[in-house]
Amino acid sequence: MADDLKLLSDLEVQQFIVTGCTIVQADYPAEFHGAIHSKIEEVLEEEGNLGNNILPRIPEIGQVFEHPNVKGALTSLLGDGYIMNPHRHCHLNPAGSKGQNWHKDCYVYDHNLRHPRFDWVLAFYYPQDTTEDMGPSAVLPGTQNLKTISSPKPDEAEEAPIAICGPAGTVGLIHFDSWHRASQNVSQKNRYMLKFQFARTAKHNLPDWDHRSRAWAPGIADTQPRVSQDVWEWLLGEDAEKPDEPDDSVDILTGKLIGECESTKLNAAYDLAALGASGIPALISAVREQTLATVEETTAKTPDNAHGTNPTPSPAAFALSTLGKKAVQPVVKLLGDDDWWIRAVAANVLYRIGRDAEASVPDLAVACRDTNWWVRRNAIEALTEIGLSTDDVLAGIRNGLGDEDYRVRRSACLAVAKFGRLVSEAAPAVAIVLRDENRYNRFYATLALRRIGTPDAQDLLLDDLFTSRWCPITTKDDRF
Repeated sequence: MADDLKLLSDLEVQQFIVTGCTIVQADYPAEFHGAIHSKIEEVLEEEGNLGNNILPRIPEIGQVFEHPNVKGALTSLLGDGYIMNPHRHCHLNPAGSKGQNWHKDCYVYDHNLRHPRFDWVLAFYYPQDTTEDMGPSAVLPGTQNLKTISSPKPDEAEEAPIAICGPAGTVGLIHFDSWHRASQNVSQKNRYMLKFQFARTAKHNLPDWDHRSRAWAPGIADTQPRVSQDVWEWLLGEDAEKPDEPDDSVDILTGKLIGECESTKLNAAYDLAALGASGIPALISAVREQTLATVEETTAKTPDNAHGTNPTPSPAAFALSTLGKKAVQPVVKLLGDDDWWIRAVAANVLYRIGRDAEASVPDLAVACRDTNWWVRRNAIEALTEIGLSTDDVLAGIRNGLGDEDYRVRRSACLAVAKFGRLVSEAAPAVAIVLRDENRYNRFYATLALRRIGTPDAQDLLLDDLFTSRWCPITTKDDRF
């Protein structure tokens, strides 16, 4: 089956890195998409919007994401073993609607920190021919790395959008942190779009796309070239090539870190990282200052939720994650800071450094017992990405399964899913999460038991699935 996948090319992956989106076609016969479109209209008319249950109610939708073009693109971006997350939604943009404001999506009921090195991708599927006048989803290309844009109001925004549209079967794959919106529907037709989420679950050692050359040559406008090239090197899974050193000095670049323009600060931070060890003290200082300045917005629920409930770390934190082993010890010191938000950001930086952060494992194991849930969550996530299965690491994960905070329990379930049989003794604790108060934690617990894969884990999983089975053909008009 893998041989049938239509993988992305080097250029297509690079274009996704720069723009934050790509479009593929699930080019089944028109009748296939027409049948899905008719069922969606029927279900929404008779039963209302089913939210997450739209897939089991209309299981044919699942075939869209098994199409070689779609599955190949997702594999290219997220690697083999990616998962479809349990949150999905059928979006109706009715004829005559004014559309939405520009916004970023939330990582539903989780608190991932946003980052250019992406682990999640949005998929927008259109079951009907969709033209620009029908109010398709639109994306602001190149904004996935930015916390702010000129204005979330469409009439005031200065950035030029890309409309995600095309014939029935069009699937737009979007960097999860991209600014996007449903555009104005000035047609006489209703526009349906099914939004799904996909996530990486395994570290990448080699390219998962049709890789021919590691050369960076997208040939498209890029306002953050160092950021883009770092994501490219990270996706290659090899030792990153050393970037050319910037022309500016540490002092000049440090001054740019405190400017007003977010893009300027981002470029300056990555330039400091390109200087190597000499740029680290300035980046560490900037992380402390910029992180402390965002505590209130991190914990607040904004009225318009434009940037979502998931924080965007400081440009300096982004840049530190590109430095690998050189940054580990300075970041570990931040892990012991008095401020909880600095500790949480430090754990996230170590997660983004990944394998090269092995020296931080003892400190991260301590952070799994932090008084703040966000620090515990991020510490478990970092330990999982580093991948060492020491006693302290596994103990931190097992304790996380019973944590008082649901976000820590979710992080622990994902850790179990990634370690698999190495933590098979955790299966009974995972099974308790099958009855969690949070619906998404229940999904991640089933994933963890599936990935453990022992007979005992499979029995626990099947017992739960037989009890919770949802019948897609049982409706209010056909109950038995």
